[in-house]
Amino acid sequence: MDFAQGFATGLALIVAIGSQNAYVLRQGILRQHVLPLVLFCALSDALLILAGIGGAGLLIRDNTTLMSLTRYGGALFLTAYGVLAARRAWQGKSMPLGKSGGTTLAAALAACFAFTFLNPHVYLDTVVLLGAIANQRPDPERWIFGFGAASASLCWFATLGFGARFLAPLFATVRAWRVLDTLIALTMWTLAAMLLPSWR
Repeated sequence: MDFAQGFATGLALIVAIGSQNAYVLRQGILRQHVLPLVLFCALSDALLILAGIGGAGLLIRDNTTLMSLTRYGGALFLTAYGVLAARRAWQGKSMPLGKSGGTTLAAALAACFAFTFLNPHVYLDTVVLLGAIANQRPDPERWIFGFGAASASLCWFATLGFGARFLAPLFATVRAWRVLDTLIALTMWTLAAMLLPSWR
Protein backbone atom coordinates (compact mmCIF):
# COMPACT_ATOMS: atom_id res chain seq x y z
CA MET A 1 0.00 0.00 0.00
CA ASP A 2 2.78 2.45 0.91
CA PHE A 3 4.67 1.59 -2.29
CA ALA A 4 1.55 2.11 -4.42
CA GLN A 5 0.77 5.42 -2.74
CA GLY A 6 4.34 6.59 -3.24
CA PHE A 7 4.26 5.51 -6.88
CA ALA A 8 0.98 7.33 -7.56
CA THR A 9 2.08 10.49 -5.73
CA GLY A 10 5.44 10.55 -7.47
CA LEU A 11 3.84 10.03 -10.87
CA ALA A 12 1.36 12.84 -10.25
CA LEU A 13 4.22 15.26 -9.55
CA ILE A 14 6.58 14.11 -12.28
CA VAL A 15 4.20 13.78 -15.24
CA ALA A 16 3.88 17.41 -16.27
CA ILE A 17 5.04 19.67 -19.06
CA GLY A 18 8.50 20.75 -18.01
CA SER A 19 11.95 21.54 -19.34
CA GLN A 20 13.44 18.23 -18.26
CA ASN A 21 10.65 16.20 -19.84
CA ALA A 22 10.84 18.21 -23.06
CA TYR A 23 14.58 17.61 -23.29
CA VAL A 24 14.31 13.87 -22.67
CA LEU A 25 11.51 13.66 -25.25
CA ARG A 26 13.61 15.43 -27.88
CA GLN A 27 16.64 13.23 -27.24
CA GLY A 28 14.37 10.19 -27.31
CA ILE A 29 13.07 11.13 -30.74
CA LEU A 30 16.66 11.55 -31.90
CA ARG A 31 17.62 8.28 -30.17
CA GLN A 32 20.69 9.95 -28.71
CA HIS A 33 22.02 9.04 -25.24
CA VAL A 34 18.56 7.92 -24.12
CA LEU A 35 19.64 5.36 -21.51
CA PRO A 36 22.16 7.64 -19.75
CA LEU A 37 19.63 10.48 -19.65
CA VAL A 38 16.85 8.26 -18.33
CA LEU A 39 19.12 6.89 -15.62
CA PHE A 40 20.40 10.35 -14.72
CA CYS A 41 16.89 11.78 -14.33
CA ALA A 42 15.62 8.79 -12.35
CA LEU A 43 18.66 8.62 -10.05
CA SER A 44 18.53 12.38 -9.46
CA ASP A 45 14.90 12.14 -8.40
CA ALA A 46 15.67 9.14 -6.19
CA LEU A 47 18.50 10.96 -4.42
CA LEU A 48 16.36 14.05 -3.86
CA ILE A 49 13.45 11.97 -2.55
CA LEU A 50 15.74 10.08 -0.17
CA ALA A 51 17.23 13.38 0.97
CA GLY A 52 13.74 14.67 1.72
CA ILE A 53 12.85 11.57 3.73
CA GLY A 54 16.16 11.94 5.56
CA GLY A 55 15.20 15.42 6.74
CA ALA A 56 16.73 17.73 4.13
CA GLY A 57 13.30 19.08 3.24
CA LEU A 58 13.26 21.45 6.19
CA LEU A 59 16.67 22.85 5.28
CA ILE A 60 15.70 23.37 1.64
CA ARG A 61 12.41 25.02 2.48
CA ASP A 62 14.01 27.57 4.80
CA ASN A 63 17.08 28.28 2.65
CA THR A 64 16.05 31.40 0.74
CA THR A 65 19.54 31.88 -0.69
CA LEU A 66 19.55 28.44 -2.34
CA MET A 67 16.06 28.93 -3.72
CA SER A 68 16.97 32.35 -5.13
CA LEU A 69 20.13 31.03 -6.77
CA THR A 70 18.30 28.15 -8.42
CA ARG A 71 15.40 30.41 -9.41
CA TYR A 72 17.45 33.04 -11.23
CA GLY A 73 20.03 30.59 -12.54
CA GLY A 74 17.26 28.37 -13.82
CA ALA A 75 15.44 31.28 -15.48
CA LEU A 76 18.64 32.33 -17.25
CA PHE A 77 19.41 28.81 -18.45
CA LEU A 78 15.85 28.15 -19.66
CA THR A 79 15.81 31.45 -21.53
CA ALA A 80 19.11 30.65 -23.25
CA TYR A 81 18.00 27.13 -24.19
CA GLY A 82 14.73 28.55 -25.50
CA VAL A 83 16.72 30.87 -27.77
CA LEU A 84 18.67 27.88 -29.12
CA ALA A 85 15.44 25.99 -29.79
CA ALA A 86 13.92 29.03 -31.48
CA ARG A 87 17.01 29.36 -33.68
CA ARG A 88 16.71 25.70 -34.69
CA ALA A 89 13.06 26.28 -35.57
CA TRP A 90 13.93 29.38 -37.61
CA GLN A 91 16.68 27.63 -39.52
CA GLY A 92 14.36 24.72 -40.23
CA LYS A 93 16.89 21.94 -40.20
CA SER A 94 15.68 18.37 -39.75
CA MET A 95 17.74 16.21 -37.39
CA PRO A 96 19.24 12.85 -38.40
CA LEU A 97 17.34 10.31 -36.34
CA GLY A 98 19.51 7.83 -34.49
CA LYS A 99 22.71 8.86 -36.29
CA SER A 100 26.00 10.00 -34.82
CA GLY A 101 27.18 13.56 -34.97
CA GLY A 102 24.59 15.06 -32.63
CA THR A 103 25.03 16.22 -29.07
CA THR A 104 27.86 14.56 -27.19
CA LEU A 105 27.09 12.51 -24.09
CA ALA A 106 28.88 15.02 -21.86
CA ALA A 107 26.90 17.93 -23.31
CA ALA A 108 23.62 16.01 -23.03
CA LEU A 109 24.25 15.15 -19.38
CA ALA A 110 25.35 18.71 -18.61
CA ALA A 111 22.12 20.07 -20.09
CA CYS A 112 20.07 17.50 -18.18
CA PHE A 113 21.92 18.41 -14.97
CA ALA A 114 20.97 22.05 -15.45
CA PHE A 115 17.35 21.23 -16.28
CA THR A 116 17.18 19.15 -13.10
CA PHE A 117 19.09 21.05 -10.45
CA LEU A 118 18.52 24.64 -11.59
CA ASN A 119 14.79 24.13 -11.21
CA PRO A 120 13.64 25.16 -7.72
CA HIS A 121 10.39 23.25 -8.21
CA VAL A 122 12.28 19.96 -8.27
CA TYR A 123 13.37 20.60 -4.68
CA LEU A 124 9.87 21.58 -3.60
CA ASP A 125 8.28 18.55 -5.28
CA THR A 126 10.78 15.85 -4.34
CA VAL A 127 12.62 16.98 -1.24
CA VAL A 128 9.98 19.06 0.51
CA LEU A 129 6.60 17.69 -0.60
CA LEU A 130 7.36 14.00 -1.10
CA GLY A 131 9.64 14.08 1.93
CA ALA A 132 6.90 15.57 4.08
CA ILE A 133 4.29 13.06 2.89
CA ALA A 134 6.65 10.14 3.42
CA ASN A 135 7.67 11.29 6.90
CA GLN A 136 4.07 11.10 8.09
CA ARG A 137 4.67 7.34 8.12
CA PRO A 138 6.81 5.39 10.58
CA ASP A 139 9.83 3.30 9.64
CA PRO A 140 10.10 1.38 7.36
CA GLU A 141 6.88 2.52 5.66
CA ARG A 142 8.23 5.98 4.85
CA TRP A 143 11.15 4.46 2.96
CA ILE A 144 8.82 2.11 1.09
CA PHE A 145 6.76 5.16 0.10
CA GLY A 146 9.94 6.87 -1.12
CA PHE A 147 10.95 3.78 -3.09
CA GLY A 148 7.55 3.82 -4.77
CA ALA A 149 7.96 7.49 -5.72
CA ALA A 150 11.46 6.84 -7.08
CA SER A 151 10.15 3.87 -9.07
CA ALA A 152 7.51 6.14 -10.62
CA SER A 153 10.27 8.47 -11.79
CA LEU A 154 12.19 5.62 -13.40
CA CYS A 155 9.09 4.28 -15.17
CA TRP A 156 8.10 7.71 -16.42
CA PHE A 157 11.47 8.71 -17.84
CA ALA A 158 11.97 5.27 -19.39
CA THR A 159 8.56 5.52 -21.05
CA LEU A 160 9.24 9.08 -22.21
CA GLY A 161 12.75 8.44 -23.50
CA PHE A 162 12.32 5.04 -25.12
CA GLY A 163 8.70 5.57 -26.14
CA ALA A 164 9.63 8.69 -28.06
CA ARG A 165 11.14 6.55 -30.83
CA PHE A 166 7.62 5.67 -31.94
CA LEU A 167 7.18 9.35 -32.79
CA ALA A 168 10.25 9.28 -35.02
CA PRO A 169 8.31 8.70 -38.30
CA LEU A 170 6.46 11.95 -37.64
CA PHE A 171 9.75 13.83 -37.54
CA ALA A 172 11.00 12.94 -40.99
CA THR A 173 10.13 16.43 -42.25
CA VAL A 174 11.56 19.87 -41.56
CA ARG A 175 8.11 21.19 -40.62
CA ALA A 176 7.71 18.66 -37.80
CA TRP A 177 11.06 19.68 -36.27
CA ARG A 178 10.12 23.34 -36.60
CA VAL A 179 6.89 22.70 -34.69
CA LEU A 180 8.66 20.69 -31.96
CA ASP A 181 11.46 23.23 -31.48
CA THR A 182 8.96 26.09 -31.44
CA LEU A 183 6.95 24.34 -28.73
CA ILE A 184 10.15 23.64 -26.78
CA ALA A 185 11.21 27.29 -27.03
CA LEU A 186 7.80 28.51 -25.84
CA THR A 187 7.86 25.98 -22.99
CA MET A 188 11.32 27.07 -21.86
CA TRP A 189 10.45 30.77 -21.97
CA THR A 190 7.16 30.24 -20.12
CA LEU A 191 8.87 28.24 -17.39
CA ALA A 192 11.65 30.84 -17.14
CA ALA A 193 9.09 33.62 -16.72
CA MET A 194 7.23 31.62 -14.07
CA LEU A 195 10.42 31.34 -12.00
CA LEU A 196 10.70 35.10 -11.67
CA PRO A 197 9.16 36.73 -8.58
CA SER A 198 6.77 38.96 -10.57
CA TRP A 199 5.06 35.81 -11.90
CA ARG A 200 4.71 34.13 -8.51
